[in-house]
Amino acid sequence: MIPAVAKMKRDLPQPHRNSVRIVGGAWRGRRLAFPDAPDLRPTPDRVRETLFNWLQHELAGRRCLDLFAGSGALGLEALSRGAAQAVFVDASVQVAQNLRMQIAHLKAGNSAVVLNVQAEDYLQHPGEAFDIVFLDPPFNSKPVDEHVSALASGGWLKPEAFIYMESPRTSGPPQLPEGITLIKSKSAGDVGYHLARVNRRTDHA
Repeated sequence: MIPAVAKMKRDLPQPHRNSVRIVGGAWRGRRLAFPDAPDLRPTPDRVRETLFNWLQHELAGRRCLDLFAGSGALGLEALSRGAAQAVFVDASVQVAQNLRMQIAHLKAGNSAVVLNVQAEDYLQHPGEAFDIVFLDPPFNSKPVDEHVSALASGGWLKPEAFIYMESPRTSGPPQLPEGITLIKSKSAGDVGYHLARVNRRTDHA
């Protein structure tokens, strides 16, 4: 009887299976549920903790873009830690609806915008530039450096903006366009994660 009970417990859905935890800030410890959706691969807690240690002095009052938002963990972590606004872009209707629910649950509606649109389509239209961009596309999509080039050529990056990127570890560091410098690069499991910054502008007489 005891083995049968143990088997029943193993067969039950695991708690928090489809959720991620906000690591720090005002919403520290809160969990974000996310749906079963193709290519939805939330950034692991320890990777986000490293990323936001890198950015800890750069978040207050900043405007962020969470492109390929998925669970929304990156943009919501930024808001939790003091960012002023986050725009979440995702092509999946299901994912976008879930993001709106999570934002309402956190009462973050005044600082968060969810757009249900393809990332490439979003970047084709002029808009206000961002201080920080989180770029975590599906691994089977175009290389992450192509998205960085689209951000740079479209005027989406403020001077000295930060760009966070995830890609398969086997791809190595991204090849970035002129004017953007890779400043941090690490890996965890199959994921390579990187932080770059738009170069400081120098005016010549």
